[in-house]
Order: sequence, then C-alpha cells, then structure tokens
Amino acid sequence: MRSSATTIEGYLAEMPEDRRKAVQKVRDIILQNLPEGYEEVINWGMITYQVPLEVYSDTYNKKPLMYAALANQKNHMAVYLTGIYLDENLNKDFKKKYLETGKRYDVGKSCVRFRKLEDLPLELIGESIGAIPMEDFIERTKGLSARRSKND
Repeated sequence: MRSSATTIEGYLAEMPEDRRKAVQKVRDIILQNLPEGYEEVINWGMITYQVPLEVYSDTYNKKPLMYAALANQKNHMAVYLTGIYLDENLNKDFKKKYLETGKRYDVGKSCVRFRKLEDLPLELIGESIGAIPMEDFIERTKGLSARRSKND
C-alpha cells in the first residue's frame, strides 16, 4: 500500500487512528535510538531513515541508502531493518532475542510485520535501530557492493 504523501505528517494523517498511534509509537522509538547522521524522510512511499546523498551518493540506483523504514501496509504495519540484514551476526542475534520475547516472529526479507503495537518488541527494535552508526553502515554497504561486483 504505497502512499503518495510527501511529508511525514501527511503520511500519518492517511492512516486510521489505531494504526497512526501504533506507527507514531514505533517512530518515537526509532527516533530515540537512531544514530547521528541519518535523516528521516518520506521515500519509497514510507517513512524512511536514510543516509543523505550529500554524505554518500555512490549508490547503484542513485538513491539514498535506506537504513530503516516504517510503513503502513494493507494488512499490517512493518518496520524495515535493512542495517541488521547486512550483518549475519546482528541478524542471528535479532532473531534469537525476538523469539525470546515470546511474540510472533513475522519477518520478511528485511522487515518485521506487526498487526498491533503489542505484537512488536519495542525495546529490541530500538536496540536494532541503534546498532549501526552511519559511517559503519556506509562501509558495510560498500563492502557488499564490492562483493557483488566481483561475482558478476
């Protein structure tokens, strides 16, 4: 469910009240834990936390590197944690800690899906958001790009 909103306020205003409250709470957790330098914008039809192009512009698609995102989808809401999926150890640790919470582990390629706020381990989401400083994220992404180029 891609939004046509151009501002975060507009994006939030499009949602039913229960979802808006849930997304706002997750957004608050993200902003409290977001490492310095990332910017919060509307990109790809969702609230995105990204590396500004002024900081790193050498991307394959000429768009900013997405570190994380928050989205309202048709049947659920989702937190995209791109950063932890670049690191196998962070990914494994996230899964282990998530399962220990007893909450339903509903994940996709780089997203955690939730239908209501209670389904999401907010402390773990905050910890995961704070896990990778922007400079490290850029370096990890460069390393991934270099490995892809070698394999092509």
